[in-house]
Amino acid sequence: MNALADLVFDNRFARLGPVFSTPLHPKPLENPQLVVVSSEALKLLDLPLTAAQQPDFLALCSGQQLWSQAEPRAQVYSGHQFGFYNPQLGDGRGLLLGEVVNSRGEYWDLHLKGAGSTPYSRMGDGRAVLRSSIREFLASEYLYALGIPTTRALCVTSSSTPVWREQAESGAMLMRLAPSHVRFGHFEFFYYSQQPEALQQLLDHVLDCHYPQCREHPKPALALFEQVVERTAQLLAYWQAYGFCHGVMNTDNMSILGLTFDFGPYAFLDDFDATHICNHSDDTGRYSFDNQVPIAHWNLSALAQALTPFAAKDELLQALKAFLPQFRSAWMRLMRTRLGLQLEQESDRTLVQRLLELMQSSPVDYSLFFRTLSQANSAQALNTLREDFVDLQGFDQWSADYQQRLALEPQSAQQRQQAMLAVNPKYVLRNYLAQQAIEAAERGDYGPVRTLHQVLSHPFDEQPEHATYAERPPEWGKHLEISCSS
Repeated sequence: MNALADLVFDNRFARLGPVFSTPLHPKPLENPQLVVVSSEALKLLDLPLTAAQQPDFLALCSGQQLWSQAEPRAQVYSGHQFGFYNPQLGDGRGLLLGEVVNSRGEYWDLHLKGAGSTPYSRMGDGRAVLRSSIREFLASEYLYALGIPTTRALCVTSSSTPVWREQAESGAMLMRLAPSHVRFGHFEFFYYSQQPEALQQLLDHVLDCHYPQCREHPKPALALFEQVVERTAQLLAYWQAYGFCHGVMNTDNMSILGLTFDFGPYAFLDDFDATHICNHSDDTGRYSFDNQVPIAHWNLSALAQALTPFAAKDELLQALKAFLPQFRSAWMRLMRTRLGLQLEQESDRTLVQRLLELMQSSPVDYSLFFRTLSQANSAQALNTLREDFVDLQGFDQWSADYQQRLALEPQSAQQRQQAMLAVNPKYVLRNYLAQQAIEAAERGDYGPVRTLHQVLSHPFDEQPEHATYAERPPEWGKHLEISCSS
């Protein structure tokens, strides 16, 4: 049996009709090469690792071949970009090939990114380059390994097809997997273009396929919005707790399922800086790290507006009010866990805020702080961490209060250490590590990106043979410029 050929498709989105997408075949890459593949993502499609070694796999993932049941389509949507409404966006360089149903009954969109120009390319070439494809692959699979809701990445293929950005680069494709590619911008497009029947059809599709439990509610659209608000609040709590900066939180990059979606100039914080702007193109800092929560709230309000034909505005606004309390609750739960605290104390929020304020005024590596703090001997860990803080008196007071807080916990020091090591990663997807792997791949050496992927697939484990990946980043590595064109 050929596992690749035996994939079962049920293309529900394609059945919505031509108003929602345009049928289009991918434009193949020339002389494709397999750069990196995710064994964990293969499992989502019930595929063994050996499937990636078949010639058909490379052909399918580089646009040279299609599954017999595939129905490739470019989706149309709109959205607010940097606060301004763009009436028509859409899949400008990607195609939804179809929806695969695995043995557990789960649906997975196969989405080929970099598949060539579409009616929504907006004067672009519809191609992706190797560096951006590798960055999205690494981020998707690393976030999954951390336990953060995200789309997934099956593989990256490179080629001899030239693509011009600031200079000639290698054309590449990324095969993305997701339970759905519906975005806030899908609803905005049909709302603002005054297509009420299509908007109703889209709502029914999302309810039936992704939120069937909301059908039991007397007001299904309102129930759906409440669910999206909660999922988005949970997602942002993870981003803020783990120092993830998305960089381009336009409404067309917001998933209706609350997934991390459409990676561009992302970054994980090196030294903690709440004002960090990871997108070199973001001149105003709209999508800075500390703005991500209010921007998510703003984006949800844009979705609420698009749902006003189906739910009363005051009820939608009431549902939106739940976002900040839900975010704060989820974020505090994650921060307590990172600090090794099981019990909930009223003073915990102040303890966390004081720590972040101390970090802000010092060159403290955000991820290494929590990993170092995970030692069983908290006094020894705190003494080691003290060297990074400028306000030593403030840190000493915080350390004393933290140890006093630990004394209230029921678990032993060893139990606390075990719990903290399971949530505080030793290995972090840092921009400079990704850049080094990208530069090697651009020279035709795919070993570094594959090794980095394997290391990041087990971020909480001790991997002595890869200890250099866990080191504090060099100074130059903290200041790489990443933009949307990446």
